[in-house]
Amino acid sequence: MSRRPGGELASRPLHFIWIADSSGSMEQDGKIQALNTAIREAIPHMRKVAEDNPNAQVLVRAVKFSNGAQWHITQPTPVADFAWADLAAEGETDMGKALELVAEQLKMPPMSERALPPVLVLVSDGQPTDDFESGLKALMEQPWGKKAVRIAISIGRDADPEVLQRFIGNTELKPLAANSPEALVRHIKWASTAVLKSASSPAAGADKPAGVDAPTTPVPIPTAAPAPGGGAQAAAAATGGSQTPVDDEAANNQQTIDDVW
Repeated sequence: MSRRPGGELASRPLHFIWIADSSGSMEQDGKIQALNTAIREAIPHMRKVAEDNPNAQVLVRAVKFSNGAQWHITQPTPVADFAWADLAAEGETDMGKALELVAEQLKMPPMSERALPPVLVLVSDGQPTDDFESGLKALMEQPWGKKAVRIAISIGRDADPEVLQRFIGNTELKPLAANSPEALVRHIKWASTAVLKSASSPAAGADKPAGVDAPTTPVPIPTAAPAPGGGAQAAAAATGGSQTPVDDEAANNQQTIDDVW
């Protein structure tokens, strides 16, 4: 690990937050089971990325939204200790409430100035049934909300791509469409490995002030150099190396991340 006068440079916290739709429609076609399986299968890969990037302390938690929104996993948990608790599906799609919950946790405090930009992954199969605009506004009012890496995954064919695109906030990054359990596993794996690898790379925070001292214009991807093996190679690695149309979507998004970084 890098050293500086006075001792070792401590790793910087990187908050990774799942924002998961648990509305009643997620019960159809086994979507909620596929989501639970996909996240659980992604955890070992997240741990490996964290081990390979000791400059970042990866902290994971999750919000669920249906009738309202609640923290599904409340405490920011080191990825080495993180375990997924299965979601059950019921109720409406109160996505705006979920974004408000996340916005509260991106204030300073509890966020620290020395943190790396957080990674927010929104997964949904429908359209918001509450005030999405207020939730998005609350998120974007926080400097760490603006600087967050925001990824969206749609499940099935009823998800609202316009809403998911607005959450991402970058027209060159597209929501990933998961129309099968296999596609969902690939996208979840990409979002939790290739993106996490870039966000936690040494260049992401090298010799740069963090948080509110950074530019406060809306920047959905933090300014840093691409991690080794970026672009299509990183996406292929994160999805098991196969090249399918679904993998190409992830590769295109990874290339956009690399270009902006």
